[in-house]
Amino acid sequence: MIITVAGEKKEFEDGLSVSKLIEIEQVETPQYVTVSVNEEFIDQEDFETYILMDNDEVEFLYFMGGGR
Repeated sequence: MIITVAGEKKEFEDGLSVSKLIEIEQVETPQYVTVSVNEEFIDQEDFETYILMDNDEVEFLYFMGGGR
């Protein structure tokens, strides 16, 4: 199946979970990443069970704090 990851189309085997994609893509600090699939946020507790589908669009987002 083809999934767009951070704007780049890539081919993966069927049955890929968000958790496995994070591992394959070697996402830094996965405990702090927010994932959106087709512009909808996925709860971190669902990463193991959320199965990606052909043509899904996935983004890895990091929210940074700042200020003084």
